[in-house]
This record gives sequence, structure tokens and C-alpha cells, in this order.
Amino acid sequence: MANDYKPRDKRLLPREGEEQARLFHWAQMASGKYPELRLMFHVPNGGSRGKAEAGRFRSEGVKAGVPDIFLPVARGDFHGLFIELKRREGGRVSKEQRQWLNNLWKQGYLAMVCKGWDEARVVIEEYLRK
Repeated sequence: MANDYKPRDKRLLPREGEEQARLFHWAQMASGKYPELRLMFHVPNGGSRGKAEAGRFRSEGVKAGVPDIFLPVARGDFHGLFIELKRREGGRVSKEQRQWLNNLWKQGYLAMVCKGWDEARVVIEEYLRK
């Protein structure tokens, strides 16, 4: 399933949304082995918005830097797993994202940055096997 081919032009690599769609497709297929994957969801905090819409979303609780994906399943010493998903190449973690990841760790969550859907799949599988 994973593709190790790396084109020279990074624009040809899957975008973050495509990586995320691949991850959720895998999760749907793997939910027979890992039923807990049915609880995994995307936190729709990102994206560009106009000023009015951004203001409305902030008033409704949207916060910059919240990780993209949450698996609300406890394993080992962790209450759940948060993933900030980036493109395989080129994505950067913002200051707000780093703060969220650090604060989630302090609260007992595993909070990871994954480059590409396949890296996220490996992290999720290792987490669920704990």
C-alpha cells in the first residue's frame, strides 16, 4: 500500500488532505482487526476562511494548532492518541501545533506528528497493540 516513490517535484506528492483520506480509508478497511478505529475522527480546525467565518468559528471554539486526528482509545499510560498529519515532504509544524502537542502530552495523551498516512498507520497500529 505504501508508495516509496518520491518524485523530484514536491507538488506531485499527495497533499495533506489526500494523505488523511488515505489514512481513513485504511482505518475503515482495518476496523475488522482493530474495531477501535471506528472511533477515530478528524478535527476540522484547519483551512483558510474569510474573516467573518473565522470569527464565527473562533466564537464556537475552534482553536489554532489542535491536532488533525484523534483516536479516543486508552492504551498503556495514555488516555488517547492525537496525530498532527503532514505531507510526506514539505509540511511544517507551527508554533501553535507544537504547543498543543506538548500540552496534550502533559495531560496524558500520546501526541505525535506523522509525515504521510503510512507513518500515521504505523503509529496507530503500534499504539493499539499496547
